Amino acid sequence: MKNKIKKNKDGFTLVEILIAISIFLAIIGALTLFVINIFNYNSYIGARLTTADINRTALRKMTTEIRSASISSNGAYPIDTASPTSFSFYVDINNDGLKEKIRYFISGTTLKRGILKPTGNPPVYNSPNEIVTDFVKNLTNTSSVFNYYDKNYDGTTAPLSTPININLVRLVKITITSDANPNRAPGADTLTTQISIRNLKDNI
Repeated sequence: MKNKIKKNKDGFTLVEILIAISIFLAIIGALTLFVINIFNYNSYIGARLTTADINRTALRKMTTEIRSASISSNGAYPIDTASPTSFSFYVDINNDGLKEKIRYFISGTTLKRGILKPTGNPPVYNSPNEIVTDFVKNLTNTSSVFNYYDKNYDGTTAPLSTPININLVRLVKITITSDANPNRAPGADTLTTQISIRNLKDNI
């Protein structure tokens, strides 16, 4: 009786090796894509949180300045101009006894801040001396940042219509909507605040 001898073959065939390499590359590719997505997401979230924090800081600064608006160093009314895209007023920002003219205005998609110090005696506000800096970038609501309300504002009252009568303004509402990357979710951030001008209050 003859015994049949079965020979074992060690190793893999070429097809098996190719399949194994394909699976390995697919796993590596998936892991790489996952890591890249996590990195991009974290970067985007970090940038968005930074932008939101910058915008909150900007609103706090605006609130402090607008609330303290008062008669200028040459006796002009506390508010100089008011529109949906620009607001200028007088306030002593450095406690030196002189009232600077502060101007917030939209230029492109940026909210800018202008500071104009009075010069001379009697003091005058010479526009070429205004120092302008970027304040809030990537705005999407560039047509309407400022709304104004009179002494009758009760929380639901409609804002004053344009052109704004600056003598009626008692409260300023600021809305900042910004989006550092409009092509990516989850979309724009909106921050808003309401500021009563302390030195113009007549409804107490």
